[in-house]
Amino acid sequence: MISPETARMFARYNAWCNGRLYAAAAELPEADLSADRGVFFGSMMGTLNHLLVTDRIWMKRFTGTGEAPNALDAILFDAFAPLRKARQTEDERIVAWVESLSERDLGATFTYRPVTNPRDITQPLSPALSHLFNHQTHHRGQAHAILTGLGRPAPSFDLIAFQRETGIGMG
Repeated sequence: MISPETARMFARYNAWCNGRLYAAAAELPEADLSADRGVFFGSMMGTLNHLLVTDRIWMKRFTGTGEAPNALDAILFDAFAPLRKARQTEDERIVAWVESLSERDLGATFTYRPVTNPRDITQPLSPALSHLFNHQTHHRGQAHAILTGLGRPAPSFDLIAFQRETGIGMG
């Protein structure tokens, strides 16, 4: 089980990485944002939409509030600017919620239904929250590959860089 402090660090790290990714993606022309690059969700826009979709699904499961799209490949925003704003809002929501969690909360179980296999799953919150952050890392790696494949500067997402820059997690 992760501690509340570790969960808070990862929530802030997640928002930090997303801010860096969106800053880099903002430099891409529309054609590069929407072109299929062979990653799971096709394009940069598809990938960024997927990450917002899944965070909203998980946050609805965790908190009982908010929107929960019913498809993992849903396109919530066709344009970059409103997608970026929605990402910032969701990251703020995640950070605020995670900061409210206690050790007891992280050890408690919850029940949800996966989108791809709708059956009840009951598990402790802590490993599911770890999945949310790990899932972001996985798809941010694909977005990073899109940027580097286009010959664009891609930001570092190293956790240690976040820790050094912010002092969070440094003890």
